[in-house]
Amino acid sequence: LVDNISVDTLGNLIATRSGSGPRIMLAAHMDEIGFLVKHIDDKGFIRIQPVGGFDPRVLTAQRVFIHRRTGDPLPGVLQPGTKPIHLLQPGDGKELKLDDLFVDTGASAESVRSTVSIGDMITLNRPTTLMGNTVVSKALDDRLGLYVMIEAVRAATSGTAEVIAVATTQEEVGLRGAQTAAFDLRPDIAIALDVTLAADIPGTPTESSVTLLGKGAAIKVFDSSQLPHPAIVDTLRTIAEQEDIPHQLEVLPRGGTDAGAIQRSRGGVYTGTISIPCRYVHTVNEMAHVDDVEACVTLLARFIETVSLDQLRHP
Repeated sequence: LVDNISVDTLGNLIATRSGSGPRIMLAAHMDEIGFLVKHIDDKGFIRIQPVGGFDPRVLTAQRVFIHRRTGDPLPGVLQPGTKPIHLLQPGDGKELKLDDLFVDTGASAESVRSTVSIGDMITLNRPTTLMGNTVVSKALDDRLGLYVMIEAVRAATSGTAEVIAVATTQEEVGLRGAQTAAFDLRPDIAIALDVTLAADIPGTPTESSVTLLGKGAAIKVFDSSQLPHPAIVDTLRTIAEQEDIPHQLEVLPRGGTDAGAIQRSRGGVYTGTISIPCRYVHTVNEMAHVDDVEACVTLLARFIETVSLDQLRHP
């Protein structure tokens, strides 16, 4: 599948397949949003620091794992520091904030402090479930991007490109792994693989849905981190049309991907993003359609096989 695998200083996993053509960097991040231990109080309750963006409305009563320096992950429950509903009085209700949340492990303060340290990472605990033609899980952002990247490299059996598949770190806190990897690798062309919003749900106007679940791979046109190179967008659209790959165009008003950092590396990189439509992003129940995922794999594989610097420079 690849000729060389290495890990850089920031923990990016870099897999390279040699070729004589353009150097194509693929980027999908392997970090997920979570928390770290900020404080352990006298009763053993753990206060947390978010690592990445969360909506506190979806976090109450979620189960978590605390990843300790030694030993197995310690299970816990994420709870708000407010009165139980049975004790609430009229007017007690308030908007939940991340600072209200704590983790209860059910253990004594002495036990918690002996095994848990400030800075230990905390992740949400939720299994993956297949529901019809959809997959539901935490951290599909960006496990799906990693899947698309790996399977597209496997499927791309022709062409001359040098392919560098990078499983990046620290995307959720500032695109940091992609930034350093791109500087070091000096790609000619780059494609980021990530999820995007599919807000085709009750309560969201159709014009604000961004993408639709089950309608194919999303070719990014805009997000707040980048304007994808027009030649990349056009090339992806042409491939999708010629190969009858289901696809849609994506305009994401807020948010970004690793492409935002890669595009600005050194003198600039021909950069774009292929997105997997996903409902309920940054929750424990992210949902994606299997057909959309496979459309992304096919689109990326055909791009790897056929793209050239000449066609990007002279579209």
